[in-house]
Amino acid sequence: MKNKIVKAFSTARPVVSGGPQAPGVSLHHTVVSQIGRRIVAGDFQPGETLPTADETSEMMGVSRTVLREAIKVLAGKGLVESRPKTGTRVRPRADWNFLDPDVLSWRYASVGNPDDVNALFELRRAIEPMSAALAARRASPVQVAQLNTALERMEEVGDDSDRFAEPDLVFHQTILRMTGNELIGSLAALIETALILSFRLSNDNPEGQGHSLPLHRAVAEKIEAGDETGARDAMLVLIDNAEQDVRRWIEARTPSQGHKP
Repeated sequence: MKNKIVKAFSTARPVVSGGPQAPGVSLHHTVVSQIGRRIVAGDFQPGETLPTADETSEMMGVSRTVLREAIKVLAGKGLVESRPKTGTRVRPRADWNFLDPDVLSWRYASVGNPDDVNALFELRRAIEPMSAALAARRASPVQVAQLNTALERMEEVGDDSDRFAEPDLVFHQTILRMTGNELIGSLAALIETALILSFRLSNDNPEGQGHSLPLHRAVAEKIEAGDETGARDAMLVLIDNAEQDVRRWIEARTPSQGHKP
């Protein structure tokens, strides 16, 4: 009989100055994150059983209570299921909650897969252009002023990619809430992580984001003018250009394959 091969987890207690656990990071969160990242990265395939509770507890240096609570969180995200006698198994990808902020972050921790980029921008195209059109139809003067304020903040920090992401997020979330549709408005929080990931990827430009400001301004102007078709089209152009930025970012960081011998 072949010996069982157990995929290992590293300790959940990183050694840092001042104590065993990184400041501001709970042990529970560390365990959830490590197991979740491994699953989403494909180290554990759908249908595969995770190491036993005893094995995992020993490898990670945590109690079974902490591990049990972490598994409950991962189950709530649709990643795993636990059954008596059979252990904890990875669920099919179709069951995963890909809009969960943690799952999104784990999935895009290392972006290099074109399919991941497609998924991210298909989500945005499915929601934001129509939202811009509805905003143009229904936005109040106060909401338009809020949108313009976010645009002004973007213009102030246009050459600072790190600072640009926050007002960029406010700009797009404001449009979702300007639709007057409470269901769409709730998406502002639901897809916040997806938007942030998209912005941070496209914002990683050494020349700043000055090139995107006219595109954002065009969206705001069409909304203020009540031009539904113009607002929808302007948002599509903005998203298309953001995707191009991301793809250029990925290509610039993809090592050349060179010539095979």
